[in-house]
Amino acid sequence: MAAQCVTKVELTISCTNLLDKDVGSKSDPLCVLLQNSSGQQWYEVDRTERVKNSLNPRFAKKFLIDYYFELVQKLKFGIYDIDNKTYDLSDDDFLGELECTLGQIVSSRTLTKPLVLKNGKPAGKGSITITAEEVKDNRVVIFELEARKLDNKDFFGKSDPYLEFHKQTGDGNWVMVHRTEVIKNNLNPVWRPFKISLNSLCYSDMDKSIKVECYDYDGDGSHDLIGSFQTTMSKLKEASRSSPVEFECINEKKRQKKKNYKNSGIVSVKHCEIIVECTFLDYIMGGCQLNFTVGIDFTGSNGDPRSPDSLHYLSPNGVNEYLTAIWSVGMVIQDYDTDKMFPAFGFGAQIPPSFQVSHEFPINFNPSNPFCNGIQGIVDAYRACLPQVKLYGPTNFSPIINHVARFAAAATQQQTASQYFILLIITDGVITDLDQTRAAIVNASKLPMSIIIVGVGGADFDAMEFLDGDDGVLRSPSGEPAVRDIVQFVPFRKFQNSPKEALAQCVLAEVPQQVVNYFSTYKLQPPKNPAA
Repeated sequence: MAAQCVTKVELTISCTNLLDKDVGSKSDPLCVLLQNSSGQQWYEVDRTERVKNSLNPRFAKKFLIDYYFELVQKLKFGIYDIDNKTYDLSDDDFLGELECTLGQIVSSRTLTKPLVLKNGKPAGKGSITITAEEVKDNRVVIFELEARKLDNKDFFGKSDPYLEFHKQTGDGNWVMVHRTEVIKNNLNPVWRPFKISLNSLCYSDMDKSIKVECYDYDGDGSHDLIGSFQTTMSKLKEASRSSPVEFECINEKKRQKKKNYKNSGIVSVKHCEIIVECTFLDYIMGGCQLNFTVGIDFTGSNGDPRSPDSLHYLSPNGVNEYLTAIWSVGMVIQDYDTDKMFPAFGFGAQIPPSFQVSHEFPINFNPSNPFCNGIQGIVDAYRACLPQVKLYGPTNFSPIINHVARFAAAATQQQTASQYFILLIITDGVITDLDQTRAAIVNASKLPMSIIIVGVGGADFDAMEFLDGDDGVLRSPSGEPAVRDIVQFVPFRKFQNSPKEALAQCVLAEVPQQVVNYFSTYKLQPPKNPAA
């Protein structure tokens, strides 16, 4: 897969009931967009046109902005009444502003909020409406191809053919955009169906040239060209199983040498269909909720919370690595959850009143309502819970994973892409129930959920790396493979000296793709059609 392109979002702005600052006529408003990267200065991104004599302007100019799920992107929309020619806004009347995040805008798709003055008081009855739309071409082409009577290039046995698709760039160069698998020892190969984005294939231009080359694969890398042809999407999309579109594979060198050369085989396109695939923002803007759950490790290896060298020790300003991880990841995800009620559980502690060991206890000690109000609610519950529990062991992950999986399984009954679950587990180390956890993850990989594990402290996290299936497929003890990679592990110490946003950026970067993979695999559509 080519690297994911940056997602671009277009924002459309309108206002109602603006303050009227002009005597004898109405205000002449303009909207300016400011952005704030990681708590530094606000800087201007762009501004709309000025709308004359209107207290209810609809601005024609749209703001184009890069969207990153894994960042909290702070935006400020300022409305000014423009009465002079200067570009500087400091000499124009200020009509109010709105500060929000891009995540809040895309998760509501249309956000309407009151405008406020610089002192935080309402700007009269003024309000602003921001509508977000993803700028994209999400058309994908599905191909089924086969070939027959290909030239034999191999001395022993038959050719091992594969196809390469190339598109032509503006400067006339050809760029490879897809390579099929190799079919061994076969002059009449049938390739597996594959898909490629219309933009990658031909810049979404139906009449742009596409070059297809057929090669004989050689283990030493000296692949021989069997033949090639050029075509366009307009021609390819006429293909159907009852009347395939067929091309002669021509090998120029051979054609020049041989008098009666016809071709080096026929490539037959049996199926070529353009479909539209949903993107991450299609699901979010279509009403998909991201549900955030936290699991906190209260095992004895963390050290006595009253001792300064414990990982649970709260520094004089009330923080530790556990809280930093909860804040960092929670601040991003909260924008995508409407009720902002987050269940939070502990594991590996003896809990009151009987001090039995528990591997999934609500940190607010309310089993019927384990929800905390907002990220701050999780932090408060954690601080209140610490002195009441006795750190113990062992370090069992599977109960909390299975707990969230039960909710994710219940959500699949809805038959739409309405809910996705993200479990953040923060742990100091070595996992005890590795086999049960492997089985729990393999089961969860079939459900709408992702697991983020943040390792705190200085332990050896090899087992965690093993759960993060990046370097091969995780299997359950019975040998069943995970259907998708849903675990992302990072050691906190990697981020000790980084800005606080870095941890969330790292662990959340893979989530949008995991959400899309899940919903598209199970062919689930967003609850509300985003295109509506």
